[in-house]
Amino acid sequence: MARTLLYLVRHGEQDPALGHAPDGGLSERGRWQADRLGRRLKGVPFSATHHSPLARAAETAEILADYLPGVPRHACEHAMDRTPVPSAEHRSEYPERLHSWLDGVPSEERDEDAVGLRAAVEHFGNLAAEDRHELVITHNFVIGWFVRHVLDAPTWRWMSLNQENCGLTIVQWDTERPPALVAFNDTGHL
Repeated sequence: MARTLLYLVRHGEQDPALGHAPDGGLSERGRWQADRLGRRLKGVPFSATHHSPLARAAETAEILADYLPGVPRHACEHAMDRTPVPSAEHRSEYPERLHSWLDGVPSEERDEDAVGLRAAVEHFGNLAAEDRHELVITHNFVIGWFVRHVLDAPTWRWMSLNQENCGLTIVQWDTERPPALVAFNDTGHL
């Protein structure tokens, strides 16, 4: 039986002076969070570290690399910050009270009908011939989408799944059963 364990981590806290700037790095607290997470993950036999190309995720990956020697890491489009928004034909799948918020999502973050997020699940959720552990440093809504998918929840439920900075979520795929949520937003290391 082959198994894939996907460790999903939200990047460390971004420097608040930079707002939500895509090129904004970590705050001092964010660097501390990443260091504590690195200590927690030390020794996990990761095949690779995939991270969002945005500075806050790349910097988190760099700090974690000190605890994961020899684990290759790279920027990955599947880990990019995305907000799934419904197309006009799927808008009714979301509660009406959420429509105005969804309408305000900036165009550069919009992932209509979660096309990019569905591709990310397909990419990371595949099984290999042998067990593997993958680390993905990404963003809140991406992790919410993975959890929603694994729990087979309604499309819009990603919106209520909030992840702390450097919180750890683990999802699992194996050949014998449907995907499973192993841990959600674990912050015991912080």
